[in-house]
Formats: sequence, C-alpha cells, structure tokens
Amino acid sequence: MKRSSGARLCATAVVGALSLALVTGCSGEKKNDDAKGSAAPASSAAGTTAPAAKALTAAELQKLLLAQGELKGYKSDPGADILPKSKAEVKTDKAACDPVAWATAALPPGDTDARAANTVTQDKAGSATGAPTDMENAFDVDLTFVGLSSYDGDGAEKAMKAVSDGLAACAGGYGLTAAGESSKVTKVTSEKGAELGDESLAFAEGVDMDGEGTAMFHTQVVRKGNTVATFYTVNFSAIGSGEGVKVPAAVVEAQVAKLK
Repeated sequence: MKRSSGARLCATAVVGALSLALVTGCSGEKKNDDAKGSAAPASSAAGTTAPAAKALTAAELQKLLLAQGELKGYKSDPGADILPKSKAEVKTDKAACDPVAWATAALPPGDTDARAANTVTQDKAGSATGAPTDMENAFDVDLTFVGLSSYDGDGAEKAMKAVSDGLAACAGGYGLTAAGESSKVTKVTSEKGAELGDESLAFAEGVDMDGEGTAMFHTQVVRKGNTVATFYTVNFSAIGSGEGVKVPAAVVEAQVAKLK
C-alpha cells in the first residue's frame, strides 16, 4: 500500500470491511498472509471423569469481553461497524484455510454459534484536529479485533486443531475474499505468542502490497477451557513498513484472565 495519508484515509472510509480486505480495497493490492502456529499442549487431569463441557451463550461471552475502563491505556468498543457479522463474509478458496481466516476476523475458528467480539484500541492522548500531522497521528494507533467463541464437549480443542492444521495446509497460500474484496495470501509463518491458557497459537501474515512493499499482520489464538479467544491487530500507519504491529501482550493477558 502507498504510505500516503490519502491511502490511509481510504482505509478509514471503508472501515466496515475486514481490515485485510480493507488494505486491498484502498490500493488494489494483493495480500500475502504468513501464518503458522505453535500450540502449547492442553493440560488434562488423568484418572478423573468430568461432565462434558457446555458452551457458554453469546450473552455470557459478551460479559467476558474486555469492557471500557478495565485495561489502562486502551479503549474497548463493540466495533459493530468494523467486525464482520458472519463467516459468510469471509471466504477462502481452500476449506482448510477457513479457520485461519476466521481467526483474523474475530469469528469462531470452530463449529459453534456461541460468539462475541469487540475492538480494543490503543488510547492515545489528544485527538485529530484536521491538520495533516494530526490526521497522520490518528492512524498511528493499534486496533485489536478480539473474538470469543465457546464450544460443547471437546469442540474448543477441535477448533484449535483446525487452526493449527490450517496453518500447515495453507503455508503456500490461499485466496481470500472478505467484504467483497479479494486478495492473495501467499504464505504462512509461525510466531511466538502469549503462552497462556491451555493452548495457544500465534502467526503472522505477510502481504505483498502490489510492489509497494510488504505488510505484516499478526494474530494470536488462545484456548482456556472450552472458550477460544482470537486476537488480530492492525495499525494503518504501519501498513507497508514490512513489520506491522504485534498483538499487544497487555490485551491478550487481560482478556484471557477474564475467561472462565
């Protein structure tokens, strides 16, 4: 993506799209997603028989999302105009890659209807006045999509496996369509993420910005019990830098701490 204020203004104008598609929608670029995860083994209690886990409801998950004022330095928002409403809005050309794409869109990576999502944004002092430098600074904030999903039985473990399998199967890339915008994920690579919960995965997505450099996007997935939390962070000012921004550790830690 061209690193001009105009391109970033375009991104804001179409903020209703999934941010990966947002990038392509603004400049006609192709996307490369690098992702591969490392999972920590889930703990288990040998020799005990526990009742099958029951999924939390969407209303219960909503209460577990980070709320405004719970994390210093960040603002929480429902994100209704940013987050995709359903999996139908995020499609890939390889079924095995669907869980990877869904995880970056705050959608359940596994088979469940129990979900809740919001956005957690870096809270920078001051606001844009309309001056060019202020508008540039307005884009220089970390925006994290947070998704929670809950599963019956061993559904959460299966969801984590689906993401892990997807990262391996889609290492060579896949086609992605989100919010009507198409892009090309060319590879997936693993990253070290937060070692929290019972299992965790972290991956980066590298996007070829149509000859204007490479954009990097980062995602983390954490399971705690039968709830899966996904975290995806974007900073429009950093698009095209070749590095992107990592998912803020403080956000992951605070959100996972709220899970049952």
